[in-house]
Amino acid sequence: MSKNLVVRFAGEGGQGVVGGAELMAQAAAQGGYHVLTFSTFPSQIKGGPAWGQARISSEPILTPGDYLDVLVCQNQYAYDTNLPDLREGGLVVYNSEEFEIADNSRAIGIAADRMAREAGNPLASTIIMIGAVAQAAGVSVSALEAFIEKRWTRGRASDAAIIQGNINALRMGVEEAKKAGLALEDLEPAPSHDIPRVMIRGFEASALGAMAGGVESFIGYPISPATTMLVYMEQNLTGAEKFVGQASSEIEAIASLVGAGYSGRKVMTSTAGPGLSLMGEGLGLAWMAEIPLVIVDVQRGGPATGLPTKTEQSDFIMAMNPGHGDMSVPVIAPGTTEEAFWASIAALNWAERYQGPVILLSEAAIAERAQDIPMPDLSKVKVESRTVSGGAMQNRRYAGDSVSPFPVPGGPGAYVANGSEHDEQGDTTHLPDIHVTMTNRRFRKLEVLSDGTFEAENTGSDIVVLPWGGSKGSARAAWEQLQAEGVNVGWYYTMFLNPLPPTLLAELKTKKKVLVPELNYMGQLAGHLRSLGVNAEAITQYTGLPFKVSDLKAEISRRVQGQ
Repeated sequence: MSKNLVVRFAGEGGQGVVGGAELMAQAAAQGGYHVLTFSTFPSQIKGGPAWGQARISSEPILTPGDYLDVLVCQNQYAYDTNLPDLREGGLVVYNSEEFEIADNSRAIGIAADRMAREAGNPLASTIIMIGAVAQAAGVSVSALEAFIEKRWTRGRASDAAIIQGNINALRMGVEEAKKAGLALEDLEPAPSHDIPRVMIRGFEASALGAMAGGVESFIGYPISPATTMLVYMEQNLTGAEKFVGQASSEIEAIASLVGAGYSGRKVMTSTAGPGLSLMGEGLGLAWMAEIPLVIVDVQRGGPATGLPTKTEQSDFIMAMNPGHGDMSVPVIAPGTTEEAFWASIAALNWAERYQGPVILLSEAAIAERAQDIPMPDLSKVKVESRTVSGGAMQNRRYAGDSVSPFPVPGGPGAYVANGSEHDEQGDTTHLPDIHVTMTNRRFRKLEVLSDGTFEAENTGSDIVVLPWGGSKGSARAAWEQLQAEGVNVGWYYTMFLNPLPPTLLAELKTKKKVLVPELNYMGQLAGHLRSLGVNAEAITQYTGLPFKVSDLKAEISRRVQGQ
């Protein structure tokens, strides 16, 4: 039996290939399996090559999978371009109404569109393909039928017909696979779980974490791939004293956040690289006026319009220094769907504690993927709020060399929110000694953010791997394989990138080499680490797709042997 099943649905945008992968993953998760999805598609509304991938496993999952057990193809182009990722002995399920495969010894041809009409649901061609995959891979068909019934029971008069049509389509696919007589090893039974689990997308986890962290206002402007979080907040951040607004631009969004944060509210927005660029001046104002707010930057390929629907990790430098002049914005970058929940809470807490802007650096592959995770234990959520002035400091908002109580307008203490350099009262000044004092104060406030946690294993090694963000899964899988082969390489990881946990930074400085896998050309985190005195080398990839574990393992091994 097999522990894993990796299925890719490939075709044109609008053919349901992404939905097919997610449907299969949802059904498997409901049956108790671990699941992880990944999808890639062009930026146009319909058409263009697209695919969705589902990994189903009896053990925890780190990546979507390097190679496919089953490739489901809707057209010739999808077959030609995705076939290299099919493992030896894998199966192809294809739409025989669109094309034919000359060597079909490991292929199942299905007239999916005609059969869907016969099943009573012309939109069920993907369900037919799923039925064939389930039969060939030993996936429970009854579990899929139960999922279909649950998924399409919506209290409408048409529900029964849609459910029966989809079940008919599923069974047709099963029969086609039986006729072909092709099969893979059966998938191991689903594991049992001590802790309840939930299947959730990364952007949903981030949004729910923000709600748990006490966010009160969310104001954003639609931009791929961050719009999903804005829409989710519009639908779910409701109730007394909650507000969600859609601004007319990113500039209006950041200005609104500055105003809301100034008024004492916990505020957040979501955007992508182009939007963060436009928010730079507003972020400089929040830094200078010491106003808490959080920006979720869902990274995509750049620069300019770049690759709007692809994943990348190329905004780190901009996230730390989004405005002109001397500033260093705190950055938290979750590496898993589960971490996305906790990262939102940490970002809001950091913003409130040091009184300034924080960037939560997500990315398309994290935000859009769906994964089963343990139900978050809300008893472990610790919510912080800014220290509010009681009037003891009178009108000296910026007194002292670190964080001072925050005077909420309308409450005790006078508040002058000034973007110009100012004295401790907030009045504009150009005096050199005041500028030095206030610059030192703003940077010294970062010292209160020293509680970031990190992972560390095999720390005695002189060579270590330090991934960040969404590259964590691939790097971890590669590292575990190298450990099993006896390669001496250490492991470090943190989602708290700026400032780094002090103990982590001190340990990294002792290493002969720190290898940093990251999805960008410049090796951005590696460059930052070198500026901090760490001998860091980047392992880069910038295809718009995640690292393959096999590629990363080979490159880490090569660097270790070279050292």
